[in-house]
Parts: sequence; structure tokens; C-alpha cells
Amino acid sequence: MKARILRERRGLTQIEKAVVTAGERPRRKGKQAPGPSGERIDARQPTPLYHQIYTILRDEIVNGGYANGAILPSELELTHAYGVSRVTAKRALNELAADGLVSRERGRGTVVRYEAATAPVQSSVEGLLENLLQMGLKTSVRLISFDYVPASDRVARALGCDTGQEVQRAVRVRSLEGEPFSHLTTHVPAGIGRSYSRGDLASLPLLGLLERCGVVVSSARQTLTATLADARISPLLGVQVGAPLLRISRTVYDQDGNAVEYITGLYRPDRYQYQMTLNRIEGGDRKIWSPAV
Repeated sequence: MKARILRERRGLTQIEKAVVTAGERPRRKGKQAPGPSGERIDARQPTPLYHQIYTILRDEIVNGGYANGAILPSELELTHAYGVSRVTAKRALNELAADGLVSRERGRGTVVRYEAATAPVQSSVEGLLENLLQMGLKTSVRLISFDYVPASDRVARALGCDTGQEVQRAVRVRSLEGEPFSHLTTHVPAGIGRSYSRGDLASLPLLGLLERCGVVVSSARQTLTATLADARISPLLGVQVGAPLLRISRTVYDQDGNAVEYITGLYRPDRYQYQMTLNRIEGGDRKIWSPAV
């Protein structure tokens, strides 16, 4: 194997040969040619080249670019497509196999063995609260914790209370057809929290519980961003440490403008989609995109 790799890399310097022998393509300056999906890898990045290829192929598989049963490009095809050594291409495919996304079969090549268990859950800005209530009725929940804690600075700002004031905190993992897609941490004022039990929250949506105790929910303010799964979240959502997650922070208000719930949700992007309808409208001397109402 070593001799063959060195023959393929004839003309490299002794230092470059040593790198190839160690099983990793020498880093060249500049970006490489685009691969089968059109995505590029970049030798200037600190991420190893095999992992860049692995990430590109993994995203194609998870997002449906390669269907279950499809044949991935061979090691040789990846070598030519990305300008890397065959050792690097092989390692990228082996990483996919280690994740259970593909199987490597003699005579067939690398076969995709991934099929999403369910269609991604879809939510939207339009009818937000009603959609969330409906989602709660369709999905199952696992209650991780239920307790009363002093409000942190962040929670106090969201709920409009004093830092250290007692609030009810619950942590849940929500699943659809047995597959986890969200990790939810909710804080509500203690007075409201005592209107329902741990058992209630394990079986009913929180919005429904709030309305059951007389709270009239009328509005919400939320922020969407991205984050990475840490060692605490990854096993609960069934993802690797460092996997990308959609983060939604939302404060829910009653008809008098009082904050009645602060929730932080971490969502698997392969199982949750957030949709928004936009209208093109006049904005002074130019047209702008605006959410549909």
C-alpha cells in the first residue's frame, strides 16, 4: 500500500512523501476542485481533508441528495474529484460506515443505508402558538427534570422578575414516532408552575396547561440561532458531540403583557424545519421582504 501511494505521488518532496505515507494527503495551498456535489474542500482549513469530505457526503445523505440504497462515488472517484490521496478518500468513506450511514460491500461499493425515520416536523411563524399546541398533541415527550430553582440573570430578564426569584424549570425531550427531535428547557413563574404537576407536564403540552389554569396566551417573542450539541445534549438527541442544532429561545406573554413562559429549544435540523412565508413590499424608495401576516 505504501509503495503504491508513493508511486501515485511521484515527484513529491521527501516531506510530502512522509505525510502521504502516514495516511494523510499533504496540505496544498488554496481550495481544491469541487467534488460530486459541487461542494469544495479547503486545504487551508484546520479541519482534516478526510473530515471535510465526510461532512459533505454526510450532509448529502441526510438531506436526501443520496437516497437509501444509492451508490456513493468510489475511492478513486473521490480522489479525482477532490484532488486527495486514495487513503484520504477511503477514510472519509470509512467514517460514514462507522456512523451507520453506509455499508461498504465488495463488488458493489459504498451503499447508502440511511433513511429518515419520519418526515421532518414543520413549524411556521403563521399561527405559531396554535401550531405548537398541535405539535404537542402529535408528539411524545420524555420528562428529564422538573423542579423549582432560583431564576438566573438570563431567565429573570426573560420573565421580567428578580434574579433569584423562584421559578419552575422543566427539561423535556420531544420525539416523533420514537425519534427525538427537540430538547426543551422551560421556565415559568412559580405561581403558575404549581397549577400543574410533574405528571401533567409529562403527558400534556405546556401551552395547554397554561390555558387550563386560566392564562390567556396572546403573543410570543423569539430568537432563532444555531449552536452545537455538547456532551450533555448529544445522547438525548441521538447526535454526535459538535453536531449542529437549531436553537430557538421564546418568551410567551399573556393578554396583559406579562411573561408566563420562557423556553429554550434545541432542534435537530434533519428532523425539524422552520418555515416562513415572505411578501415583497414597498419600503420607502425600495422593496423589502416582510413576513406574511
